[in-house]
Amino acid sequence: MIEQVKKNYSLYDGIFDRPFRRMIGEFAAGFHERRNKGSFSNIGVKTISDIVLLLKYAMGKLPLEDFWLDFGEGDGISSPIDMLDIALGHAVDELSRPIDAIRHQAKTVTVGTSRKEQPLRGIIYNLLTELIFSTKLLVSKNVQTISRIQPAIAAIRGYTLYDINNLDNDGNPGEGSTIAIRKKSGVSLQMRSRTEGSGLLMGTKKTIISTDHVYLGRGKSDGAPILIIPLRGDKPEFKSLLLIHVVFNETLTLKEKKEVLGYQYNDIRNLINEYNLPWNDRYLESLPLEMLLSEPLDMIAGQIRQLIEESP
Repeated sequence: MIEQVKKNYSLYDGIFDRPFRRMIGEFAAGFHERRNKGSFSNIGVKTISDIVLLLKYAMGKLPLEDFWLDFGEGDGISSPIDMLDIALGHAVDELSRPIDAIRHQAKTVTVGTSRKEQPLRGIIYNLLTELIFSTKLLVSKNVQTISRIQPAIAAIRGYTLYDINNLDNDGNPGEGSTIAIRKKSGVSLQMRSRTEGSGLLMGTKKTIISTDHVYLGRGKSDGAPILIIPLRGDKPEFKSLLLIHVVFNETLTLKEKKEVLGYQYNDIRNLINEYNLPWNDRYLESLPLEMLLSEPLDMIAGQIRQLIEESP
C-alpha cells in the first residue's frame, strides 16, 4: 500500500495493519471464488499454490517465521507482500485471456508495496541489531509484544545472552537440554547466573523456550525487572535467550499505560468487576508501571481493590 510506504511501515507493521488485512481479505475472497469456479485453469499449479499460501501470510493467518522456511530469501525478496505481488504478476501473464477485474484488483492490493523493508526500531530492536540478530529470528507474535511494550522501557542496564542446545526436532526442550552463557554486558557482569553452576536448562527459562513467549517480570534472585526474549536458531535444536535488565518509563500517560498493557488491561478490569466493583481507568494512575508489568494479575487486582475500598 502506498500509504504504508509513506508511513515507513516495517514488514510487521504492514501485515498487522487492520485496513490492509481487510483489503487483502476482500481480495482473497474474490480470488478464491473465481478459482473455485475454474476461472484460473490456465494458470500454473505452482503460481496458484503460491498465491493461496502467500495470501494467508499477507493476512497474518500463518506465522511469518514459517514464511522464511517456505520461500527463503528468493532473489532478495523477503516479504510475503512482495512475493504476492510477483506471484500475481505471473498469474496475469499466464492467463490466456484478459481478466480486467483480477488485473485491476491485483494492482490495487500490491501497488506501492515492492520496496525495501523498513527495519524495526526502538530500544529493544536496536539492541538486537547491535547483537547482530535479525528480527526473522523472532516468533511473529513476539514482534507484536515487543513493539507494544517498548515505550514502557526507559533504559537497558545490561543483558545476558544464552545459547540453548539439545532441543528436539520441533525446538522443544527435554531433560537433556542445556544452557550456556555466550555474552554479558552492563550490570550482568557483576551477577552470577545459576547456569554457571549447572548447564541444564530449567525453571522459567525452560518454560520460555517451550512456549516461545516473551517474558516480562522480575528476576528471581534480586527482584529487578527483566525482559527475556527467545530467539530461534538456524536449526530447530538450537535457540538463544536474551535476558535484558530494564528500567521502566514511569512517565507514561494513562493512555500510553493502557496501550502497553494490551490484553492485560482487560484482564485487570475483568478481575475488578469480579469483585462487583466499578472500573475506572484512573486506578492505573495509582500504581507504578513496574508493578503493572511485573506482578501477577491477582496481586494487581488486589491492590486496586484495596485502593477502592480505602477511598472515601
